[in-house]
Amino acid sequence: MRGIFIVLEGPDGSGKSTMAKKIGEYFAEKGREIEFTREPGGTKISEKIRELILDNNNTEMNHRTEALLYAAARAQLVTEKIIPWLEQGKIVISERFVYSSLVYQGIGRGLGVEEVKSINNFATAKLLPDMVLFLDVNPEKGLKRKLNIDGGDRLENESIGFHKQVYDGYKELTRICPEIKTINAERTIDEIFNDIKNIIISI
Repeated sequence: MRGIFIVLEGPDGSGKSTMAKKIGEYFAEKGREIEFTREPGGTKISEKIRELILDNNNTEMNHRTEALLYAAARAQLVTEKIIPWLEQGKIVISERFVYSSLVYQGIGRGLGVEEVKSINNFATAKLLPDMVLFLDVNPEKGLKRKLNIDGGDRLENESIGFHKQVYDGYKELTRICPEIKTINAERTIDEIFNDIKNIIISI
């Protein structure tokens, strides 16, 4: 049985972790092996890079440095974990993937979508997910939810203007990337997951 790579995308505080867990439970009940991961992170090396990227003290980080660090963390995760898991026939559920870099660094940081896409094609050897679920939530609502939980990391503490640019970038991606399925994430957990289940049931 071949592996399946599912990616959850969305603004900060959109509920990716909650939905990842629900999707995992759904496939586990069907007897599939599940692996969860997140970005940046997911391996020993990638988690160290995550600490660098998200440290609130690293305010002087150049935007290109930020984009390259994300790509580096992703390269390690893909080669060390995701590809082997898929080869073993597992369901891999990741909170964020290349799409996050396209909108956060390509659009939010103004580095350019094609430029960021290019370095990530190299980082991932052009690995593509089988399914991308965009959890659509107003960036102000999602951010407020997230900051109330843990105070936020360096990117979460960016201006609301930055987060609105990121959100608009996601909306643009959904128009040009047919593999992205949009889910209204401003509802109850059960309502959101019911929509997701109707999408993943065909897998």
